[in-house]
Amino acid sequence: MTRKAEIGRKTKETEIFIALDIDGKGNAKLDYPVGFMSHMLNTFARHGLFDIEVRAKGDLEVDQHHIVEDTGIVFGQCFAKALGEKRGIRRSGSCLFPMDECLARAAVDISGRPFLYFDGQLSGAPFVSVPENGGHCDFQTDVIEDFWQGFVSAAGCNLHLEILRGRSDHHKIEALFKAAARALRAACEIDERAKNSIPSTKGSLPGLGDSGVIV
Repeated sequence: MTRKAEIGRKTKETEIFIALDIDGKGNAKLDYPVGFMSHMLNTFARHGLFDIEVRAKGDLEVDQHHIVEDTGIVFGQCFAKALGEKRGIRRSGSCLFPMDECLARAAVDISGRPFLYFDGQLSGAPFVSVPENGGHCDFQTDVIEDFWQGFVSAAGCNLHLEILRGRSDHHKIEALFKAAARALRAACEIDERAKNSIPSTKGSLPGLGDSGVIV
């Protein structure tokens, strides 16, 4: 069974293409204009063992919100498309991830019902990110919640993300991405004892329709 997806999204604000292989090795091919988010996407791929390719551009002269949120939406669409009817998956997963002084917790249920609980304990203060083409820009830490809100809305999953303790905003965000990736990895794994079953007493789970809307 091949669990791959490619989705492109183009609006007046952003142009994003993402390819996903759920059963990958953690490889990431990234052409992303926001340096810190590129680091997070690479981290997400590595810890989830997902192979991803991301190409994106957007109206950064406005701010980082549009491109980061839309990236989350397309990522979520890719997961929904790659998982299909979700036959055989474990469906839920969780991870408690320590990163130096920081401790993050993630729990996910690929239920078809989108919901995000996010408590990142972020200061709200931007920090400097150095893009590949030199110079510097301030990374807007508040867009991290926008990314995950876009993701859960498109993927149709229930995701709880929270920081239990920590000091550095960098560590908090990175620990959340690592925890989320490992929780999703566990939830997407095939359960050999139930590989021909859909993990729901309803007999089906909502998925992504051809229109790109959860149905």
